[in-house]
Amino acid sequence: MNELQIFNSEEFGDIRTVTIDNEPMFCLSDVCKALGLTQPSKVKERLNEKGVSSIPTLTAGGEQKLLYINESNLYKTIFQSRKESAERFTDWVTSEVLPAIRKNGSYQLAPQGEELLALAVIEAKKTIDSLKDQCKFLGEQAVENQKLISELQPKANYVDKILQSKSLVTITQIAKDYGLSGRKMNQILKELKIQYKVGGQWVLYSKHQNNGYVHSRTIDITRADGRPDVTMQTEWTQKGRLFLYEELKKHGYVPVIEQVA
Repeated sequence: MNELQIFNSEEFGDIRTVTIDNEPMFCLSDVCKALGLTQPSKVKERLNEKGVSSIPTLTAGGEQKLLYINESNLYKTIFQSRKESAERFTDWVTSEVLPAIRKNGSYQLAPQGEELLALAVIEAKKTIDSLKDQCKFLGEQAVENQKLISELQPKANYVDKILQSKSLVTITQIAKDYGLSGRKMNQILKELKIQYKVGGQWVLYSKHQNNGYVHSRTIDITRADGRPDVTMQTEWTQKGRLFLYEELKKHGYVPVIEQVA
């Protein structure tokens, strides 16, 4: 086994390597760190055990046994990373690290005859393994995407419901979507500095005015003593309703349709 070689990249940090039987081995924890994979033990479960070795390595804390992986497992590890930089990591390893190891005479002298055929079989297997991992990853990604769609569907349904309506709505109607009373909703909007009360009517703070969120409607009423009178009532446009949806969600208020059972 050759001595420890450390390759450094400004972007990926240090990668420790050793060579065993003319095959380069890469420190699993270093590779995972470079690829943003936080659980090397989980990564190891998806690797070929024959390409994983526990090797005593001198560290700042003394000699420790660290896991090293062969080139085939290195590519499998790369496929487990979702970082955009994974492709650059692959380019760095194949264009700088591996050529440097070969240059030192410690990695794969030019094969001949049966050795060349065996190498071709190994490379083909690497490709097949890599494709299998890719398919598995894509399958897992599809499941996650479906889960995300399911999570976002209630929001889409609620927004569609709003967009399909062109009429004005009262605060009581909006509050009902949240399982609240109109009075409670008005109080919440007051606390969020969206509106305040003037002469018995709720009006928007200046920063929210002139955005087309509300209209004022004159309502005929009869006073307790029988006298006819009028009062002003604030009603919300669908644009205003969407505005409230976004603002309320920022503060943890979501429609009943989106609430987890």
